[in-house]
Amino acid sequence: MKTKILRIMGLLVGIIASLIIELFYQGGVLFMSIITILLIGTIVSYFKYPEKIKLFGNMSLAVGILGSFIGLYTAFEFIQQAGNVSPAILAGGLKVAFTTTMYGLIVYIFSLGLNLVKG
Repeated sequence: MKTKILRIMGLLVGIIASLIIELFYQGGVLFMSIITILLIGTIVSYFKYPEKIKLFGNMSLAVGILGSFIGLYTAFEFIQQAGNVSPAILAGGLKVAFTTTMYGLIVYIFSLGLNLVKG
């Protein structure tokens, strides 16, 4: 059972890795780097400190949400200064703002999967 779950998780990691590289630059290097460090911490903790897996997952989700709020604040500040902004520009800004939350959520789900495998 564990090997089957590990194989499925390996396949998911391969698919998600291609998305992560593309979204890494869109979401902003600072927050995406922090979440990537937390992802590495999650993987290392699986082998060395299994009780810390949930902590790294929760921290990555929190950092992703914080990055989105900071991105939204910056976007709304720009809209306030610019005045009239087209919906296409607004949609593009919202897409970029939610990239960090999506990445943090991916790492969080990954940590939950590792926690299940750890048993």
